[in-house]
Amino acid sequence: MIRSTSARLRLARFAVPAVAACAAVALAVPASAASAASAAAASPAVIATVGVGNGPLGVAVNTETNDIYVVNARANTVSVIDAWRNFVASTIHVGRAPHGVATDSRRDYFYVTNTLDNTVSVIDGQNNDVVDTIPVGVHPVGVAVDVPSDTIYVANFDSNTVSVIDGYTDEVVDTIRVGAQPSGLVEDPATDTVYVTNSAADTVSVIDGYTDCVIATVKVGMEPLALGLSTSTNYVYVSNYADNTVSVIDGDTNKVVATVKVGKKPYQVAVSPLGHRIYVANFAGNTVSVISEDNGGVVGTIRVGDAPFGVMVDRLNGHIYVTNSGGKSISVIAGD
Repeated sequence: MIRSTSARLRLARFAVPAVAACAAVALAVPASAASAASAAAASPAVIATVGVGNGPLGVAVNTETNDIYVVNARANTVSVIDAWRNFVASTIHVGRAPHGVATDSRRDYFYVTNTLDNTVSVIDGQNNDVVDTIPVGVHPVGVAVDVPSDTIYVANFDSNTVSVIDGYTDEVVDTIRVGAQPSGLVEDPATDTVYVTNSAADTVSVIDGYTDCVIATVKVGMEPLALGLSTSTNYVYVSNYADNTVSVIDGDTNKVVATVKVGKKPYQVAVSPLGHRIYVANFAGNTVSVISEDNGGVVGTIRVGDAPFGVMVDRLNGHIYVTNSGGKSISVIAGD
């Protein structure tokens, strides 16, 4: 069905491109909101802008090679960036409307959700080739990898499920029913726990990775889209798109312990390696909010490009990478 512009903006949780007018299923990258962006203090600062494909969304890094993988939703490609020199070293063709990407750095494999094909592309990072394509649920978006077990989790937005993939066989071995319109995932390798945002239910499902069962459901803000995990504190940070907040969940108790006001229409969340800083991409504000874990508040706002969507912290060089989905670039921010 075709939605109005305002409805598409409201549903940016499912921000992938409309491939053709006849295929309008509310999958379009929403129009940018440059006019809505407010002045922001730029500390730390953007130090580089790297051109990629059209409509960049998800972003992930191989911590062994320091190559960064950016999915380009409107181009049906993945840009591979050399993070030491900030240039695109390779471009990989994947399925239609790629949305999320996750890495298994130990095996040098990457997994990309193709939303309009209902598949996951498996990329061998050694030669940057697609080596397999895995059918999953309807409109897969978020993806996460448990590296110790080589298990991949995929959020299927219109199936209300999570597909569980065995990374050794590239086969779906389980399907877990969660809440309405699951979007983002994050996996805690220390506890083998998976957290999934249910964007139409205003909840987060907590999955036991040993049993593949939902063990808790946590009420958060309105339209939760994505999550970031602090492995140092076991806190989970959840972006609530509709009320411009981030809910903080204590992973030990599965209770919300704080709510932080951020910029307009927050999307993806990333946490610095030691957990001292949390970065939130504000889609409609063209900014990134910086949250201090020490005091629980926003300590900085960084202006980036058009309609920031994905955000990732590179543990090797300390930089923060932000995808600007309204155009063809990513912003590189100096870490602090």
